[in-house]
Order: sequence, then structure tokens, then C-alpha cells
Amino acid sequence: MTNEAMADLAEHIQETLGDAIVQKYFSIDTLCFDVAPDSILEVLQFLRDDRECAFRMLIDITAVDYPERPDRFKVVYNLLSLSQNQRVRVNVYLEENQMIESAIQLFQCANWYEREVWDMFGIIFTNHPDLRRILTDYGFEGHPLRKEFPLTGYVELRYCEESKRVVYEPVQLTQDFRRFDFLSPWEGMTDVQLPGDEKADEKADGKIDKNPVEKASEKVGEKAGQSADAKAHARNHKPPVGYKEYDRTNKVESS
Repeated sequence: MTNEAMADLAEHIQETLGDAIVQKYFSIDTLCFDVAPDSILEVLQFLRDDRECAFRMLIDITAVDYPERPDRFKVVYNLLSLSQNQRVRVNVYLEENQMIESAIQLFQCANWYEREVWDMFGIIFTNHPDLRRILTDYGFEGHPLRKEFPLTGYVELRYCEESKRVVYEPVQLTQDFRRFDFLSPWEGMTDVQLPGDEKADEKADGKIDKNPVEKASEKVGEKAGQSADAKAHARNHKPPVGYKEYDRTNKVESS
């Protein structure tokens, strides 16, 4: 669908549903609606059954946690229309302990999606026939995708040779949990002397004799410097006009 067609569809949906639509907008070419929690089934049913919409496929249900907001959780429904080749996203904002109606009566695939949202975020879907954990184990404490859930978790599991089964134990870290400030150690160590730096300081002060390799390299450098100085002196001091050079071997004047 073109942008104009999507804008017309958005107007059609909002005019039909009225107060059930809190806000409509586009996010990266995707039509999005913010919906009141009590109207979620009405909106989903209209998007599925309306001939101009035909969003008959529920792709997934997920959630986002915003601990600093009064409406802490955002439940997201992603729908697809095969006939229109278009997607729509429906958002519902909930308080921490607020419940929302299950969408299983409209989309059977919502069963496992809602179980996953409950398992990861702790959001309760009312009238769900089997709302239990689907990703974590039985007896798991907490909801891993909530922002206050610790990165290390609360328990860890291992196989016990004595009892011949998997057992749960409190998390024991081999080292303290570290927080990195991304400061380069070389930038931070301004007044610290590394092992071996004191030798460089003593050499600079002349307290330590240089090793034979350093002495030999200095001699070679001195000879090379003297040879270069001699060549430069010869170039700069030319013989005077009228000077005759003699062959010292045969004592014969050379032309």
C-alpha cells in the first residue's frame, strides 16, 4: 500500500473505532495505534474482520518495560494482512499490576505468545485457559525481562552426582561483579610507575652504565658522523684558482 492509502486506512480505523483509539502514528512506515486496555479485543476484532483491513494473522505479542513510567508496561500486538501486504502494530499501556484480556478467542496462536509475555514480564492475561510459564523452569522466581531482575539471576543449576539429578543453588560468583567505566588504563595511570621504569630514569641520570650493544652503536654513530663531517668539509673547501696538483708518485705535473 502507498503512503496515501495507509493514511486513508488509518483515518478509516480511527473514525470507526472512535475513543478506543488513543493515538495513531507511523513508525518506520508501520502504522501504529495506541489503544485503551479495555478496548483491545474490540480493536483486534475490527482489524481482523473489516474488509479494508483484513489483518487476519497475529505475528506475535511482546512487551516493553519502562519502570520510570506510571504505565510501566507496553504490550505490543503485531498484525499482518496478506491481502493488503501490510503490517499494523497495536500498543496497550498497563500499570504494574494491571491485567489485560486474553486474545485467544480471536487468535488461537495468542496462547503461547501470552504465556511468554507472562513468563518474561509477569503481565496477567485474564480468561487465558492455561497461563503458566513456557520458557523458564517450574518454580522459577521472578520475570527475567523486567528491568529490576538481576543480570546474574537468583539461582543457578548443576547436576549433582550424589543425588543423580539437577539441583538449584544460590548464585555464587567466582569474582565480584564488575562495572566497567570504559576508561583506558594508560590514560588513568598518570602518577603510577610501572616495574622497570626506574632503570630508564637511572640511565638518564648516568647512574647506570650502558650495555656493550648500546656503546657499540654509539661508536658506530660517532664514526659515521665524523665521516659525514669530513665529506662536507671537503665539499665546502675548494682549491684556489691556479692551483696545480702534482702526482706524488712520479713527481710529474699533471694537467
